Amino acid sequence: REKLEGEQLLDGRYRLQKMQGGCVALPVLEEKLSQLWLPQEMPCDLVQIQDPVPSRAACRQTPAQKLQDKLRQLLGENWSEELERDVPHAWQRHGNLVLLSEDSFRAALWEKLGPALWETVASALGAQRLARQGRVLPNEMRSPNVTLLLGQDGWVEHMDNGIRYTFDVTKCMFSAGNITEKLRVASLPCSGEVLVDLYAGIGYFTLPYLVHAEAAFVYACEWNGHAVEALRRNLALNGVQDRCRVYHGDSRQVCSATQSQTPSPHMAYTSPSLSFQLELQDVADRVNLGLIPSSEEGWPVACRVLKKSTGGVLHIHHNVESHPVSAPPQTPVLQAEQGSPEAQDPVEDGGKKTLGARIKPEWQRWAEATAARIQELLIELHGQLWSTRILHIEPVKSYAPHVHHIVLDLECRPTLS
Repeated sequence: REKLEGEQLLDGRYRLQKMQGGCVALPVLEEKLSQLWLPQEMPCDLVQIQDPVPSRAACRQTPAQKLQDKLRQLLGENWSEELERDVPHAWQRHGNLVLLSEDSFRAALWEKLGPALWETVASALGAQRLARQGRVLPNEMRSPNVTLLLGQDGWVEHMDNGIRYTFDVTKCMFSAGNITEKLRVASLPCSGEVLVDLYAGIGYFTLPYLVHAEAAFVYACEWNGHAVEALRRNLALNGVQDRCRVYHGDSRQVCSATQSQTPSPHMAYTSPSLSFQLELQDVADRVNLGLIPSSEEGWPVACRVLKKSTGGVLHIHHNVESHPVSAPPQTPVLQAEQGSPEAQDPVEDGGKKTLGARIKPEWQRWAEATAARIQELLIELHGQLWSTRILHIEPVKSYAPHVHHIVLDLECRPTLS
């Protein structure tokens, strides 16, 4: 045993086993049998044992170690350091489906193994289906590029804050990084309100508004047919399909035939040049614009669907870049007046509270410019004076170095003349 260990031939995955005649079987690595040499004073025979007993260490293996061991057994003498580097150490699990990373199992030898490779991987990871990620397709829908490796379909189910989501991983993405915003949305008191969700996806925000925030009704707009299919299933899964109408199509402004003049702050101005594809207007107490890096193309639509008589609140998502400096000046967050449901402490980077409830000056400047632009659009679209007020700026997550995904809660009200 000491000699086998010293030459790294002993297979630590299995225990020594007693054999008939007082002999002991020592497990050796199959891929190193050609290196096995013992002196004559150590007589031995080579035997093959079906279902050897795992060692205690093997029973404590991590899933990644177990996967690597199974693959070593499959490949035998063909195992190499190059292949070892090609084996993933992390993956996403969705029920009985495991989603592998883009850079895993890319060596040419893996392809020669055929279905045996994926059956081995699935067995090692306790999965029934496998898929592998690719680069997100560079189209407007940012469609996932996922290949199903084992199994009949890519439909999975995910539970998030008591809400059930189902989607096809080969057609749709699940945005786990927005959990803080989904929790915040779920806590808003929307009872009796009508909401328009302009970028509904599979229901990331539509469902929290309906299930937890108790919105009376939601108009959910989405142009990706695969996401629409998942959205309809999710509404039914959570028993809220009767309180939602799904619009399948591009909800953005279609065209502007002529450039309208900037309205004077002292006069109402109506432009006939704006044309909309979404036939929805004057219905919403609240509009969600959950699209990044920018939802600006949807701002005119959001202004149009707000109730003309009372207005409402826009939740505008945006990626804002901030410039790093050694000691950045910070500005207090503009929050709602005491008692407003939108008044909350901002959170940043996965739920950590921002020190002293402060924000970066670039966020503040973007919020103020957005509020001014929204006010212009409201006056232009509705032909009367409107006011806008920043209720809250919510950091959701760090999107890239010095780029943050934030949400602006903007109150929009018609001004009584």
